[in-house]
Formats: sequence, C-alpha cells, structure tokens
Amino acid sequence: MRKKLSVRDWPESERPAVRAMEKGIDALSDAELLSLILRKCTYEQTEVGVALELLHKAGGLRQLFDLRDLPESQQVVLQAVREVGRRVLKQGMLGQNFVRSPQAVTDYLTASLRDLKREVFKVIFLDKGLKILGEKDMFFGTVDEAAVHPREVVREALFQNASSLVLVHNHPSGKTEPSREDYEITQKIKTACQTVSIRVLDHIIIGENQYFSFSERSQL
Repeated sequence: MRKKLSVRDWPESERPAVRAMEKGIDALSDAELLSLILRKCTYEQTEVGVALELLHKAGGLRQLFDLRDLPESQQVVLQAVREVGRRVLKQGMLGQNFVRSPQAVTDYLTASLRDLKREVFKVIFLDKGLKILGEKDMFFGTVDEAAVHPREVVREALFQNASSLVLVHNHPSGKTEPSREDYEITQKIKTACQTVSIRVLDHIIIGENQYFSFSERSQL
C-alpha cells in the first residue's frame, strides 16, 4: 500500500508555509494554499478560543488581514484564505463577457485591490467578442507619467492578442474621485492604443466598497 505523503515529508524549502514566507502567498499553487488552510494546528487554547481572541483584537473578519503583530504562521494562513478567495473570483471572471458580467468583474477587482496600501495599475485584456482573456498588474506606485508607460500597455495588449482593454487602479485612500493624473494617463493610453486599433473600453478606480467608471460617467 502506498504511503500517504505528508507536508512534513516535503523538503523544508518546498513546504507551503516556508515558500509563502520567502516568496509571497501568490507564489503558491492552489494545492499548496489549500494545504495551509486545512492543516491541523495545535494550540494551548482551543482553536475556537484562538479565533475569538483574534477577532476581538482585530475588530472584525476583514480587519484580521491588516493585523501585523500576529505570529508569522498565522499571518501566512490568513493570507492563504484571502488568496483562495481572490483566485475563485478571478476564475469566475476569466472567459466572461465584460459587458454581460460586470458584477463578476467588479467583485474580483474589489477583492484584489481594495485593501492594498499602494496604488496598483492593472489592465484587463479582451478579445473581439469582449470576452476576458486575462489581466495583469503592470505598474506600482502613483498613477502619473513617470509610473505608467502607455507603450508598455500597448506592447502587452499586442502580446495578449487583445482587441480592447480595460484600465484599472486602486486608491488606497478609499476615495474614488479621479485625479488630474488619472484623466491624463487615461487619454495617453487611449491615444497610444488607437495607433494599433485597440480600444480602451473603460478606466475603473477601486476604492472602499465603491468604484468609479470613466465609461459609466461618459468621461472616457
């Protein structure tokens, strides 16, 4: 009979918790994420007692993910839970028609970007039928001319064989009102894409439980 392979039998460098600490939670496979969440942990307190203590300390479930003074092993498990949720929403978005499935798109974008402490500029790529081909985090920091390069957006869109795209970024402040730089970079990317017949369908700004759509406000 074949012996079941335990995570403890893996080389230490390949164990999910170690890899997550060294390379980040998004480096783990689906199986590794699930193994982190499902593994049995032993505490002097009951697991429910630990959970209640953490919830009280954080002030709620969502706030748990912002705690920074937890043991590293607990932080990794919480990050794994968040990452599984993000991947589930992403799978629900990919392959969908962007126009017909706006809720799936905004749910994924909110889960991915809402709680980040820095701005992330993401691009969603679509085919001729407006089916979502994929998405990519392209720039990090502030959305200005120095940080976001239209030519790189065009290059990636051509690589993805996209016919149109949607620009997305978050405002860590939680407010979704576009800045002057947001308007400027939107127009620069739109102009650059027009040279290769790629359409920019929207620019979405993710905030605290809300979003701003340039297209919905007729500002594209």
